[in-house]
Amino acid sequence: MTSKKVILAGSFGVGKTSLFSRFLYNTFSEKYMTTIGVKVDKKVMDINGRKLTMIIWDIAGEVSQTKVPTNYLLGASGIIYVFDLSRPSTFTNMEEDIQYLNKMLEGALIKIVGNKKDLLSEEELAAIP
Repeated sequence: MTSKKVILAGSFGVGKTSLFSRFLYNTFSEKYMTTIGVKVDKKVMDINGRKLTMIIWDIAGEVSQTKVPTNYLLGASGIIYVFDLSRPSTFTNMEEDIQYLNKMLEGALIKIVGNKKDLLSEEELAAIP
């Protein structure tokens, strides 16, 4: 069975833990609970007849040299970088964070996810490029 480590990264309060809970347990809570450190769990999936174990790391808060221990990142095959569409401040450091992640995890696939679209008005949605 193939195993892949995937990291959820991004600013605090962008919904990383909500995505984590929805994907792994199909649950959602309106209540905000700060992640302390890191939450790790796995999901086994069948993709084209092959078993894949995804080990998901939900990392608390910012992704920077000073805030996230390097060993949290080691061995990751992919990163899901989450930002909050309703809070522009959550993507101010995105470029810098992604450069750091690329440097730390050469060859890892990075996907950027804009979260909380449901909190935007029609006008705000139309303004998104």
